[in-house]
Amino acid sequence: MNHNGWLRVLAIIIPYFLIVGLFQVAGALLADVPMGDIDYQETTIQYVIMTAFSFFGTFLLIWLFMKFVDDEKFIEVGLQIKNRKKDIAIGTLLGLTIMTIAYFGLAASKEIVFSKFNFNFQELFLTALLFILVAILEEVLFRGYIQKNLMLSFNKYVALIVASALFALMHGANPNISLFSLLGLFLAGMALGASYMYTKNLWYPIAFHFSWNLFQSLLGFNVSGQDIYSIIEFTVPENNKINGGQFGFEGSIFSLLTELILVLAIIYYYQIKKKPQLIANENI
Repeated sequence: MNHNGWLRVLAIIIPYFLIVGLFQVAGALLADVPMGDIDYQETTIQYVIMTAFSFFGTFLLIWLFMKFVDDEKFIEVGLQIKNRKKDIAIGTLLGLTIMTIAYFGLAASKEIVFSKFNFNFQELFLTALLFILVAILEEVLFRGYIQKNLMLSFNKYVALIVASALFALMHGANPNISLFSLLGLFLAGMALGASYMYTKNLWYPIAFHFSWNLFQSLLGFNVSGQDIYSIIEFTVPENNKINGGQFGFEGSIFSLLTELILVLAIIYYYQIKKKPQLIANENI
């Protein structure tokens, strides 16, 4: 066992909360968000400002660790873009397809009821920017650094499970969280990290993460419990595990099943269909 991988994951935890925490405080001050007011509802621009500060704090920390601890270039987290246009396209279309089916399926079954359209170009732009930042930040941290290092110490499936558990726990303070929705976040981490086990590249999970969040929000769902701008607004007659309630689609049984199917499909694809090619690439 290579002990350095999991030790680096442990080593980054306290600096993460210190450095990124300071950036988050600075972002909240700049965005004029009152500290300690748990009932305060941030505007989209305030979300973007605070997320941008978290983004830069996270990138600074991981750059420092990659350079001085891992002794690797920052891009080695999996940001090599060459020949990854197909991955980006598939990830984006997959998120759009899943959320569109989810919306129309739940609407047809009367689990959600359309209220109105609410188109605002500025809010649309800011929401897209927000979820781009979130997707890159979280994928670089949880897949590009944590899962990558855990794979040096453990079996790749163990590394995937542990990284996904940490991904879920990091969202444990989100509004409207429950044990069921935590399970959904864990499976979401599995679905995002499954391809990284084989490719060590982040562009597919970044695109899928971005698309999943963006279209979930635009179609009216809360995103991991948070109410962000929506083009379509709907009401929920009864909060339950079919529609996800106030947590959003990720709190629904359909989300869990979708994520589980994606994990199994990705593993099957790389283990059965792409294994000879992966072996050939490793031998080059």
